[in-house]
Amino acid sequence: MTTDAALTTPTRFGSAPAWSERFARPMLALAGPGARMRGEELADLKAALLRRDEAGDALVRAVREDKAVTMPQFRTALADGVDAVEDAPAALRDFFAHVEERPAWVDDALLERGGAAARRIGKDGFDILAFGSLLGGYRSGGALQPLVRTGRIGEQTLQRVGETGQWWLACTAPGGVRRDGEGWRLSVHVRAMHAFVNYQLERDPSWDWEFRGVPINQHDRAGTIGSFSTSFLLQARSLGIRVPAGDAAAIMHLWSYVGWLMGVDERWLPRTERAGRRVLGNVIAGFSAPEESSRLLGAGLIDMHDRAPGIPAWRRRYERERALSMATYLNLGYGMRDVGQPARLPWYPALRVPANVFWTHVVGRLPGGRGVLDRRAERALDRMARFQYAGHRPPIAPIPEG
Repeated sequence: MTTDAALTTPTRFGSAPAWSERFARPMLALAGPGARMRGEELADLKAALLRRDEAGDALVRAVREDKAVTMPQFRTALADGVDAVEDAPAALRDFFAHVEERPAWVDDALLERGGAAARRIGKDGFDILAFGSLLGGYRSGGALQPLVRTGRIGEQTLQRVGETGQWWLACTAPGGVRRDGEGWRLSVHVRAMHAFVNYQLERDPSWDWEFRGVPINQHDRAGTIGSFSTSFLLQARSLGIRVPAGDAAAIMHLWSYVGWLMGVDERWLPRTERAGRRVLGNVIAGFSAPEESSRLLGAGLIDMHDRAPGIPAWRRRYERERALSMATYLNLGYGMRDVGQPARLPWYPALRVPANVFWTHVVGRLPGGRGVLDRRAERALDRMARFQYAGHRPPIAPIPEG
């Protein structure tokens, strides 16, 4: 394993300046004056490519090297608390003491409001996650090798998108990120899974440290949580969805806490929309160019319904065209080249925008309108799950055994 002190800034940062600046320009413009990071702040963002989740890494070393913690012990602590583990090892207690000690800024009322507001966006929210957040992230190849090396491409795309969807639904459910909530448990589960992948790749002699830095690092984590919060809100509004300022602030609060649970350094959390736009814009400005993995993952995402069970041929074709239309719109057209997919006219967003304006700007403002939107969104999310997974959502990927 290469240590942080032995490395300089990975060469992928800023390696495609003309391309990454075009990608980052809209986000930085929306962040307002002073959006561009400079000096020490920029140096810290670059150094984040060399920083891992130290709490997660300590847990994995206790499992892999010291043999002090077993995975059954971890699973028991995750489900029932560390006190449920007989003679719990110190390393296990330390990890759960860290994730259970919530930051002082966390507000339960805002977490609940943020979850409800995110779900209210309904099926459009899932399209944004898939064809905005995930596909947008695939446009740069620098952070994709962990997915490629763990085989999470091609035929596993629907499984992976299903896992992401389950996690999102769990985090946004009422009480989802309380200690006993499924969103809390899944977030910590994913954090541990990422730490195991990191541990494995950091010790792989073929890992390109000079170009990529730490496999799953703080820079890329910040970009990922930004795509689920900052860009999610921007793209929802671009689809005609009204998100009141208080709801938007609550959504940012929810994903800041989820990001903290998953090991994102506090300084990169999107605590407000402007802060989120600054961080995400500067992360994008340092992106490296698309790679072959960008095209493989992009194709898998666009074609994921080809692998869904029980869908007739005509519907598969429709879903592919619908995905291309939405992805073209959310990635401003030219982004489709980065993932090797053809651009399409935005016929599907053209249908969604007026419908969303009617429901969220008109019906949503009427007495009882918010309840109407909530019920409508839940029905849409349920229909989407039944269609995409034939009523059987795939299980979350297991944490590797010790």
